[in-house]
Amino acid sequence: MQQFQSRQSVRRPAAGEGAYSTASKSRTNDGEEDDFFATLTAIEQKQEIMKRSDYTLPPEDSSDLLPPQASGHSEKLKVSHKELLLLYEDILYTLIHQTGVPSVTHITNQEEMIHYIQKVFKLDMCDHEAMMCTVKEAKAPSLTLKVTVMEARNLLAKDANGFSDPYCMLGITQGHATQEVEEKKGRKFSFRRKREKMEKRSSLKNVLPAKYIQVTDVKSNTLNPVWNESYVFEVDDIHSDQLHLDIWDHDDDVSVAEACKNLNQISGLKGMGRYFKQIMKSARANGSSGSQEENIDDFLGCLDIPVSEIPVEGIDTWYKLEPRSSSSRVEGDCHLILSLTMMQRDTELCKMMGPVMIHELLLRQLLTTELPKLKNDWSSFRGGLSKHAVTILSQHAMQIDLSPQQKASVEWLAYSKHHQLQSVDYGFLHQLLEDLDQKLDLNFLTQEQEESLSDSFVLFIDYCWMLLQRMRQVFPFNAPKTLKQLELMLRCLLKIYSMEAFKILCPVHKPLHVELVATVKKSTVEWYEKMRDSFKPETKSDQARLRALVQLVDTVCTDLRKKQKLYSKIFLSVVKIDYLSLTYQQLEKLVAEDVLTLMGELGAAMEQERSRMTQQIAETLFELYLSLKEVKQFKEFLPLKDSDLELGNFHDWFQISINKWLHIVYEKACERITKAVMVDQLDPVDALSKHSSSAVDVVTCFTQIKSFWLQLAWPDPMGAFVFVTKITDDICNTAVMYSEMIRQKADDQKKITQQLCIVLNNIEHVHKYIWNLPKELEWQEVETSVEQLCGLEGKQQVRRALDTQLQSIDAGMQRQSNYMINQLVEKMVIDLRKYIQHISLSPDSIQPDDVRDMAVSPLMKFLDDNLIILSECLVQENLCRILTTLWKLLLDLIAEALATNTGVSVEFYERFHFTLEALVLFLHAEGQGLPLHSLRNESYKALKEELHLNKCSTQQLIEKAYQAKIQQQKSLEPTPYGMLCIKCYYEAAEHKLYIEILHATNLIALDANGLSDPFVIIELAPQHIFPGAKSQRTQVKNKTLHPIFDEQFNFTVTEEMCSNNIACIHFTVMDHDWLSTNDFAGEAVLLLQEIHGFQKPAIAGGIKNVSPVFLKLTHPDLSVMKPIMKILEGRTGDKEAQDFVKIMKEMEVSPE
Repeated sequence: MQQFQSRQSVRRPAAGEGAYSTASKSRTNDGEEDDFFATLTAIEQKQEIMKRSDYTLPPEDSSDLLPPQASGHSEKLKVSHKELLLLYEDILYTLIHQTGVPSVTHITNQEEMIHYIQKVFKLDMCDHEAMMCTVKEAKAPSLTLKVTVMEARNLLAKDANGFSDPYCMLGITQGHATQEVEEKKGRKFSFRRKREKMEKRSSLKNVLPAKYIQVTDVKSNTLNPVWNESYVFEVDDIHSDQLHLDIWDHDDDVSVAEACKNLNQISGLKGMGRYFKQIMKSARANGSSGSQEENIDDFLGCLDIPVSEIPVEGIDTWYKLEPRSSSSRVEGDCHLILSLTMMQRDTELCKMMGPVMIHELLLRQLLTTELPKLKNDWSSFRGGLSKHAVTILSQHAMQIDLSPQQKASVEWLAYSKHHQLQSVDYGFLHQLLEDLDQKLDLNFLTQEQEESLSDSFVLFIDYCWMLLQRMRQVFPFNAPKTLKQLELMLRCLLKIYSMEAFKILCPVHKPLHVELVATVKKSTVEWYEKMRDSFKPETKSDQARLRALVQLVDTVCTDLRKKQKLYSKIFLSVVKIDYLSLTYQQLEKLVAEDVLTLMGELGAAMEQERSRMTQQIAETLFELYLSLKEVKQFKEFLPLKDSDLELGNFHDWFQISINKWLHIVYEKACERITKAVMVDQLDPVDALSKHSSSAVDVVTCFTQIKSFWLQLAWPDPMGAFVFVTKITDDICNTAVMYSEMIRQKADDQKKITQQLCIVLNNIEHVHKYIWNLPKELEWQEVETSVEQLCGLEGKQQVRRALDTQLQSIDAGMQRQSNYMINQLVEKMVIDLRKYIQHISLSPDSIQPDDVRDMAVSPLMKFLDDNLIILSECLVQENLCRILTTLWKLLLDLIAEALATNTGVSVEFYERFHFTLEALVLFLHAEGQGLPLHSLRNESYKALKEELHLNKCSTQQLIEKAYQAKIQQQKSLEPTPYGMLCIKCYYEAAEHKLYIEILHATNLIALDANGLSDPFVIIELAPQHIFPGAKSQRTQVKNKTLHPIFDEQFNFTVTEEMCSNNIACIHFTVMDHDWLSTNDFAGEAVLLLQEIHGFQKPAIAGGIKNVSPVFLKLTHPDLSVMKPIMKILEGRTGDKEAQDFVKIMKEMEVSPE
């Protein structure tokens, strides 16, 4: 391909070579007037010569053009070395256990096959021998025979109506001794024999047991039955076992078929004689009182097929029915599909992935050896592989029972992926797609196969988009073979997008037409940019640039005239896209942009130098004019010939413009900024400033650009908009460039220094100026002018465009600032982590008053030393950003220390609590630093709460948990878990707490029947307040969501116990299960202080006269309970903590 591209680049100018030379001859003597007209004539002739030129390459130059390999995709498609070794083991296993009759295209020599796969996998002898030992030690697979009884035809009529009711009995019969086989040559085996004949046989003990015999359905009143029923039989000895099939006419009174089906459930029968006796006995029991010979099923024919004669690929054929003896009369044929397969393949790869994926890996690996043999004949490839490859694939497909659908899927997956590494004919890929579409049934695909197929479609499509983006190089117009491949590739894409499987598996893809249009546009732009770069002149003179532009436009004409007609024909015929119109609109727009830019630059240069146009430039401009005219004529090929084009008024561009000025301004600005950064020593410009000289130079440069724009005062509103956009873009680009350059200048600083701070201040100084650009460049005046010309919508468009630029520069500047801020903070990370660890490892024996001096003091000193530098060198905006980033880092480091230290002492958390509050005061700096609301953010609150909880004792944590339950009980939020109705009363004289459980309503269903078996557990909590009080429970109410309990309980407690503001009654509603643990249904709590007899006055009559209380049932609030549970879980040596955790976990795992 590289050779072709080089030839193409050499030959490209040949079409106009004579014309160019003719046009150049008249320019040798600039002083002679006659030469000007001769040049003009030569230019006109050049256009005619280009129209008549033949741009095709000789046949020998295009015979070996191949689509390039995609290096980007190849890495994703490579198979790992481990997978190759496992695949090699799997293929060795396949060859060692190969079976079935090989076809004429197969290799039967096992040693030859093993040598072949060694070559394919490039495995040395040592690895091969190790694999061979592994395979030989592996367990041999079990062989099975899959039989599909399709249909029969032309059977004998056994019934009075001239038809039969045929059915089949089939099974595997085991082998016999040679002498016995000779004795049986005159008769056929049958599943049905008369009892007398069965008893005479002495060698039936080896035939198949009853459970291995299958019976098809009965097809009534037909001589051509269709069954299409499949069965699978285990094969013990492939050399002697054979498939035996009987066809019988079903009798309504006595049916051997029914008897056989019943007996298939019997185990332990051995010998065909005993089996037949059971069949006959069953048939007679169900039959009529008539003669057994008259009512029993009639024999229609049989088959004996040795398993050893079944080919590797299976067989699908008609078999002629045979009689069971010389006196039997049978007619007709039976259609069978037979195939061998293996189960329980003992290889490592089979344990890791599915057999279909293994087969795909095998085919892909074989292709790496097979396809390179084709060399330049790749376009004629139609899937024909060597005998060795076919042998391996056939054996492997047989052993894994590869279905036709799976085979079609595997071939598409393998070839579509391999074609991204090596050329494969797209016609062949299209055939694979047709075959896949015909055989594919998504209902029978596993999720793994669906994902694999979806990925293959996406990979193939993405690769095709890549080729289309490089279409002129990959499918050159002057190589008919590659053009044919382009057509076939488009047909492949069309086929994929039309497949129902693609629509289902890849639903997010855009329509093919949309994707193709976008790709063609992108490829056109890239090709044009490449051509423009190739014509870039060595010298930057005006004449050289004009000449380069003429060559570029002529190349576009050639491309439109010759190449695009060929491409357009292909695209129209296959995907109904007008390629010529599409690319023409792209190219003419690009040409217009380049010409407009250059003409503006030339006009501005000539206006500044006050020089007149030379003859040579005038000639080249005329040549450019004619070339542009030729490009414009292709408008006739557009569907809408009256559509507006960028070249519609291209003649207006041949006048002086100011584009060159703007270009020079931008170049000079870049040069000035580069120099300013180089000489900047990163020192403050004066004692009152915190930025250096380069920031001043940049702002001064931008101010000069602003002055240039204001002096220009461009009168055309739309032109003014274009120019101010260009100026803004230039300023934005140079500002970002400066930020990057000045940042890179300080990248080598290892610690926080004044230079780093000045760099950050410089960026902020320029950033502030950028935010004033709308005012500095008088955007408001431009918007007003456009509004007068185009209305309010035009003004809004101008505002959106300019705001977009301003947002872009703001994002760029912020990115550089954030980089510097992160750099500054990262320089403190190692030391900060060290001081945080120092706090962690400080001894618990430190007195609270000494914590600051001994544990926290090193951290605070380090921060103080660094922040002194930062506060002195940074402007306020940057200092606040640094402090915000630093605060986030400190919170993260403290959280990290807490996460790595669990179950530690209370003093540990006291130290970090002190550290946290000390850091807040330090960074607030009495209002000079960060505001308190910024410091006390959500991260701070979460960390502070974690520290507070860790400082609490186990009993305090348990009390907090119950306090949360009480708050949850008092909340007004509705509950989905039901209500509990109770009465409570405290009898102070008796020190008795009386509790009556009345009923519950709307409980959640926790049993499969949609109900529950609820009961209530009553306990006083927390347990450490009531150490002697044991929990009590109600009776179980079965199968109800609205249980009525009416049970009373009492607890002996003192008023002192109940005076605690956390003391409460804890009600737990459970669902009783007989065979498993009880399920949690809900809980409720009631403060003891809210019960009559404590703070509420006593009531005469006691609990009988107390009004019922309705408590809503809730589930624990995990947002509150999880932190508490996490801490208690860490206290493994605390029994009280572990008991509480156990109770709470029982509630968490209960179903809702």
